[in-house]
Amino acid sequence: MTAPGALNSATGTLYVVATPIGNLDDISARALKVLRSVALIAAEDTRHSIRLLQHFGIATPLAACHEHNERDEGGRFLARLQAGDDVALISDAGTPLISDPGYHLVRQVRAAGIVVVPVPGPCALIAALSAAGLPSDRFIFEGFLPAKAVGRRARLELVKEESRTLIFYEAPHRILECLEDLEAVFGGERMAVLARELTKTFETLKGLPLAELRAWVAADSNHQRGECVVLVAGWQAPEGDEALSGESLRVLDLLLKEMPLKRAAALAAEITGVRKNLLYQVALDRQKDV
Repeated sequence: MTAPGALNSATGTLYVVATPIGNLDDISARALKVLRSVALIAAEDTRHSIRLLQHFGIATPLAACHEHNERDEGGRFLARLQAGDDVALISDAGTPLISDPGYHLVRQVRAAGIVVVPVPGPCALIAALSAAGLPSDRFIFEGFLPAKAVGRRARLELVKEESRTLIFYEAPHRILECLEDLEAVFGGERMAVLARELTKTFETLKGLPLAELRAWVAADSNHQRGECVVLVAGWQAPEGDEALSGESLRVLDLLLKEMPLKRAAALAAEITGVRKNLLYQVALDRQKDV
């Protein structure tokens, strides 16, 4: 299989292949073609992926590429690529590298001048966002939050005034604790959506204010099963006030370190689009606190 635009025709190509997150019918014809044609498939869990390959009658050899061996074993895949073999990278479900292994391998391969080709397809965060009914023009993906409550709340504090839609992954055994911390940090009125078991038999998308969503999940253990995506509406300034996002404040603080207050406020207004007078007042308040 030859990749368009290959830097060296003597080397192989690394294909980053998205696989279904639940419903096997979601795999693309192109993904199946690639998985059948490559010399080797680098899989997050070969025991899991063998079932996918068997379902589609694919006999391509598998080799493990997971978070515990990716750095050390990357050279093995790189050697195969340099020898001219094409390799496909897959995760257990969805798009590799999105809260899954693969980053270190892709970086090594690109550094070696070998072509990396994406074969797009299912991705849980995009699937959830497309059906959540929350603003989707601007969003941030935070992946998995820290497992311990202290770290989790500290991370949430950093984004509590983020105006974009927030997206998190969470394990089923931590989903209730996660929602409790989201409610504590963001407030119970903030709108959120829980998307679980996407594309599977018991797919659920439930949208409620955080306090009600937490109570809904707590009331039924069935709501605490399966892979979870949590989407939270971005922070909105109180009515009549202009939103000052965390990014706007970061820009203002950086400029205040380099120039006089008035000039910093004016330049921050040009960069962020926030009113200059508001930024000037915020800058005054911040300097008083120093």
